[in-house]
Amino acid sequence: MNKRGKQPQLRKAGQGILAAAILAAFGSSPAWAHGEDGTVFELGTVTIMGKRPQAGEVGEDQVASVVTRQEMQRFNRDNVGDALNLLSGVTLSNNSRNEKTISVRGFDARQVPLFIDGIPVYVPYDGYVDFNRFSTADLAAIQVAKGFSSVAYGANTMGGAINLISRKPTKALEGDASIGFAEGSERQASANVGTRQGRWYLQAGVSWLRSDSFPLSSDFRPTATEDGGDRNNAYRKDSKVSLKVGFMPNASDEYAVSYYKQDGKKGQPPSTDPTAARYWKWPYWDKESLYFISNTALGRSELLQVRLYHDRYGNEVDSYTNGSYTTLKPSGSGSVGTGRSIYKDKTNGGSITLESSRWDAHSLRLVAHFKSDDHRETDANSTLNSNFKDEFLSYAVEDNIQLSPSFMLALGAGRHEQRAKTVYSLGNPYSVPGRKSANNVQAGLYYDWSGIGRLYATAAKKTRLPTLKDRYSQRLGTFIENPNLQAEEALNYEIGYQGRAWNGAKAEAALFYSDVSDKIQSQANVVGNKSQMRNIGKVHLSGLELGVSGQYASWLEYGANFTYTELKNVSAPAVKLTDIPRRKLTAHALLRPMDQLELIAFIENNSGRWANNTLELSGFTTANLKANYRLTRQLALEAGVNNVADRNYALADGFPSAGRNWFANIRYQY
Repeated sequence: MNKRGKQPQLRKAGQGILAAAILAAFGSSPAWAHGEDGTVFELGTVTIMGKRPQAGEVGEDQVASVVTRQEMQRFNRDNVGDALNLLSGVTLSNNSRNEKTISVRGFDARQVPLFIDGIPVYVPYDGYVDFNRFSTADLAAIQVAKGFSSVAYGANTMGGAINLISRKPTKALEGDASIGFAEGSERQASANVGTRQGRWYLQAGVSWLRSDSFPLSSDFRPTATEDGGDRNNAYRKDSKVSLKVGFMPNASDEYAVSYYKQDGKKGQPPSTDPTAARYWKWPYWDKESLYFISNTALGRSELLQVRLYHDRYGNEVDSYTNGSYTTLKPSGSGSVGTGRSIYKDKTNGGSITLESSRWDAHSLRLVAHFKSDDHRETDANSTLNSNFKDEFLSYAVEDNIQLSPSFMLALGAGRHEQRAKTVYSLGNPYSVPGRKSANNVQAGLYYDWSGIGRLYATAAKKTRLPTLKDRYSQRLGTFIENPNLQAEEALNYEIGYQGRAWNGAKAEAALFYSDVSDKIQSQANVVGNKSQMRNIGKVHLSGLELGVSGQYASWLEYGANFTYTELKNVSAPAVKLTDIPRRKLTAHALLRPMDQLELIAFIENNSGRWANNTLELSGFTTANLKANYRLTRQLALEAGVNNVADRNYALADGFPSAGRNWFANIRYQY
């Protein structure tokens, strides 16, 4: 039986959308994101568009769908969660386990899963990931698909997909290194090196971070569980090693093996509300992965791509009686069984994609996926409390049809099956439930307006099959398991525009709407006072995204994006949908008073968000400032301040965010 808690997510959007959409008529051209020095690993990209970008580029299928390496460095986005927050349509939050979570247009991380080079990396048991654990130091770019995503991703992309793209060297020797310091006794360092030697290449990276805490705002009012100043029990340690070896025997074929090892350790700050405080520590949060990706040309018209992967996930959470963290708490509120809960999960899987351009004006893609998830939980006595194993099998087809030089029609369909293979929970005899299935279908029409931009309209029926936790968790004895849960379903619609607003400026806009049915939600008092997860939810998600960026002159660059989101709980109008602000605005300016110096200002504004049915957290505005001085072409010094005004704000009730804090970095690139 699982004993760990998790908080749900979802949210709201409405009027004024059409009026705001008129502003979208600014014009633009199809947006492309470039990896510095051509370091994008093309085999790791996943796109809808039949026409692939040039080497070293990542194509944008939609509005605000790529974060580049340059943007991650420019705005000091050292983890994936903070990097994603640069995009419109993405909302950042925290949960009670001190995990950084995201939502994309109202869909949470189970419905918008995480991938590395097209390979799924979300935790098998509950489908979530802690985005704070994933460093950006070795990434070339991040792709985000919203609502409409390629069938090549496989199952469970109900609200889209997030794909972390690794690097690939193009020179005989290239690399970078950095070292940084920040408030809270934070220290971090990273290094990446790559080499291209004829038909072979090698890419390696290492990153390390250690932080004792983070400072709270001076306006924070102490409580019985948090005395202010440095946040209690907020330490963290993270390290990551990555290695890729590739072979390119000719111009069309490529074979690459990648290895990743992540090790983490963290404290979990208690809620500032004493009645909700948990005293937890995570002695380890580790992940180890081995991936193989290949492209093989089969004659002139076909291309075969293979992905194979093995992932191991291990973590432990220890529950304590109070803030001294000396005595384990084996039972009662805020505890895990025997005071220690140990997860050992693993995933094995693969996919085969056959692409064909044999027929004129068609780019056909056939995809098959297999994935096996295995979850094991033990306690302090090494007793096996639970063992669950699922297998997924998917088949899909995608066809991009060039209707004319300007119009392209993208069609896709897929079938996904979930089979329970092992179901064991100590003291709870289960029979293995039957097979579950879900069908997806989608269509998109793209119009390239020569010299001006791109217009597109998409519609997609997407699904998410229930996780192991959805079906089997009894949540400290307060829930009844439901092995017969079925898939959630969403109908996603979007119209968008990408192009040039004026010389040197890119503009983009999108309207989106999703109709979610059979949403997995809890139903209270099913047997006595016990609840159960059921397919009872119906939610409408809608909104608007706007963005503009450009260069006014050689000394001034600028950018801004705006998101308006409205979430309507159709099945239970009195129940608030939580954790997502109705409005989010970000803006930045980069000033170059001299060639060697960059001054960067970044502002983010969020409106209020509901934390629960009765509490709405206040909105906030934060400002960050940074200076970057390049001593030589390779060596740069950086220093800055986040939350300059020392705002006291929270993304989740009981978990205040950092107040004013400084940082400094040294970067070297060769």
